[in-house]
Amino acid sequence: MKFYITTPIYYVNDIPHIGHSYTTIAADIVARWKRLNGFDVYFLTGTDEHGTKIAQAAKEKGKTPQELVDETSARYKEAWKLLNITNDDFIRTTEKRHGHTVQNIVQTLFDKKLIFKHKYEALYCIGCEKFLSEKDLDENGCCPDHKKKPALQAEENYFFKLSAFQDDLLNRITNPSHEEHLEIQPEERRNEIVGKLKLGLEDISISRTAVEWGIPLPFDKEQTAYVWIDALINYVTGVGYPDDKEMFEKYWPADVHLMAKEILWFHSVIWPSVLMGAGLATPKKIYSHGWFTMNGSKMSKTLGNVIYPEELVEKFGVDAARYLAVTLIPFGPDGDISWTGLTLKYNVDLANNLGNLVSRTIKMAEKYFDLKVPQCNPDLELVKKAAKILDEDFAPALNDLHFHKAAEALQNAVTLVNQQIENDAPWKLAKTDPDKLPACIYSYLQAADLIVMYLLPFMPELSVKIWNICGAEGNIEETAKKYFKDKIIPEKGFSVSGSQLQAAQVLFPRIQAEKRQ
Repeated sequence: MKFYITTPIYYVNDIPHIGHSYTTIAADIVARWKRLNGFDVYFLTGTDEHGTKIAQAAKEKGKTPQELVDETSARYKEAWKLLNITNDDFIRTTEKRHGHTVQNIVQTLFDKKLIFKHKYEALYCIGCEKFLSEKDLDENGCCPDHKKKPALQAEENYFFKLSAFQDDLLNRITNPSHEEHLEIQPEERRNEIVGKLKLGLEDISISRTAVEWGIPLPFDKEQTAYVWIDALINYVTGVGYPDDKEMFEKYWPADVHLMAKEILWFHSVIWPSVLMGAGLATPKKIYSHGWFTMNGSKMSKTLGNVIYPEELVEKFGVDAARYLAVTLIPFGPDGDISWTGLTLKYNVDLANNLGNLVSRTIKMAEKYFDLKVPQCNPDLELVKKAAKILDEDFAPALNDLHFHKAAEALQNAVTLVNQQIENDAPWKLAKTDPDKLPACIYSYLQAADLIVMYLLPFMPELSVKIWNICGAEGNIEETAKKYFKDKIIPEKGFSVSGSQLQAAQVLFPRIQAEKRQ
C-alpha cells in the first residue's frame, strides 16, 4: 500500500513561521502514522522560488535571485530538521529536474491545443502573483491582502483552456463514485469550490513576457511559465515525472495535498484541470486548513506577533512544540493562538497528565520493586480499556486529519490510567494489601507503553524515551507496527515482569505562563 502526502511548496519571500510549521508538522504526523500502519509513504515538501516578487526582493537586497532563494530555501530545510520532519524529498522549483517537468507538461498541453495565445488587459497584484478582477478589490480599489492597488497590465500571453474542464471537474468533486473522485475537505471549503465552479470558469493566462526569473516556455522562449503553474507541477516532479515511470506509477496520484485555505482554488481547480489536460490522474484528496490569529490579531512582522519554529522549540522542546502546534486548535477552521494558550495546554496535557502518569508509576516501581517490572500474573484489563479508547477514537480521528481529536483520545487514555491509580491508591495497598500491589504497578506500565505507541507520530523522541523508561521490550516502532497490524496485546504485556526500569525523570517541566505579545 502506498501513501503520497505533500505540503505546499513555500514561497521564499518569507522565512518559516508557525503557519508553515503547522502544515508541515501535520503532514509529518500523518506520514509517520501511515508508516506505522504498514504504508509505503512518500512525503514531499519544498520551496517555490520563481516570480516577480523574488526578482524584486533580490534586487532590493543587492543579490541575484538565485542567491536569495538559496539562502531562504536553506532556512526551510533547517527549520524542518529542527522539528524532526521526515520528508522523503525537498523540492526546489529552481532545480533542473523541475524545469524539465514544467516544460514537458506545458508542451503537452500546447500540443493538445489547450494552450493558445491571447492579448488582454487586466489588473495584476505582484504580492499575490495573480490577476484580480474589480470584485476582488476592497472599497479603495486595493488588493485586500496587500493593501496596494494592482497595476493594469496589457500584454500578449499564452492562455490555458480552463473552461473546457468545468463539467468534468465538477463531476469528479461532487460524485463520490467517480473512479477519480477528488475529495475536498473540510466540507465548507468543498462547498465554496463547488459554488464557484457552478458559476463558470474562465480561461487563464499561464505565461508572462516581462518576468525573467522563471521557466521559459518550450515553444516560446520569450515567455516564462506563470509562477502558479510552475509551482503546482512540483507534485509530479517530486515523484519522478516524466522520466522515472516506475516511481511515478508507484506513487501518483497524491493521496492528500495539505495547504492553507488561501491557495485552495489553485489546487482544487487549476491543478486538477492541468492534470486532466495532460492525461494524468488527479489527486485523491485536498485538505485546506484555516489561518492563525495571534491574541485575536492577524500575524504580521510589523506587529511583531509572528511565532517562529525556533521560539516554539526554545520554550517547549521539539516534541512538545510539534504536539502543541497541531492540537491547540482544530485543523480546518481559523483559530486564535497565544503563548498563554500554548503554555496552558503544555502544562495540562503534558506536564500534569502524561508526565505525571509516567513519573508517579516509575517512582512507585522504584520504591516498592527496586526499579523493576513487578513479578505477577499479567493483568491486562487496564491496557485493554486504554486500547479501546485509542482504537475507536484516535485512529479514525488521525486518519481524517482531526489532530486535536486524536490528541483528545490520547489524553482520555492517560486520564483513564491516572484515575485508576487514584482508585487503586497503591500507596495504601503497600500497607493494607501488598499482594495486590505488583499487578497494579504492572498494569500502569503496560497502559503507558500502549499510549506512547500512539503518541509516536506526534512526539517521536519522547515516545522512545518513555518506552525505555518503562522497560518495554524491543524497538518501539517495530512493536507498534506489529500491534497496529494485529491489534493483539502480548500475553506478558509490553514491559515483561523482571525487566529493568529507568529512574524517574521530569519529562515535561511545568512552565510559568507569561504575557508575551
